[in-house]
Amino acid sequence: MITGFRIILGLLGLLYLSLGAGFLFDPSGSGADFGLEQLGVKGLASIRADFTAFFLVAGGCLVWGAWARRADPLIVSAALMGAAFIGRAVNLAQNGAHEGWLQPMVFEAVTVVLALLGSRMLPVKQAS
Repeated sequence: MITGFRIILGLLGLLYLSLGAGFLFDPSGSGADFGLEQLGVKGLASIRADFTAFFLVAGGCLVWGAWARRADPLIVSAALMGAAFIGRAVNLAQNGAHEGWLQPMVFEAVTVVLALLGSRMLPVKQAS
């Protein structure tokens, strides 16, 4: 059971790592997939830096937690995705629904739940 759960966490982490790589190497294309439009070099730099960091850290922590059987990196992923979910919920409440609003919220919510479950199932490593 735990091994299967770790595989699911690792695969989800790899998905987020691939999204992060997409923003690093093709920020215009990846940004367009997310409804973003670059405004000059500064906008391109912001897309490349911020989205790459978000997805690489979230995905890297999922992979790290699953691979090393560590609970603590999973908390980082849950916090990042939870913050993103809250931001989307606020936007939904203030601006209403838009085309494609549900899918990212489902992915974020599922990631939060899986990461928190994983953090409870896997041990917390104590510093030596």
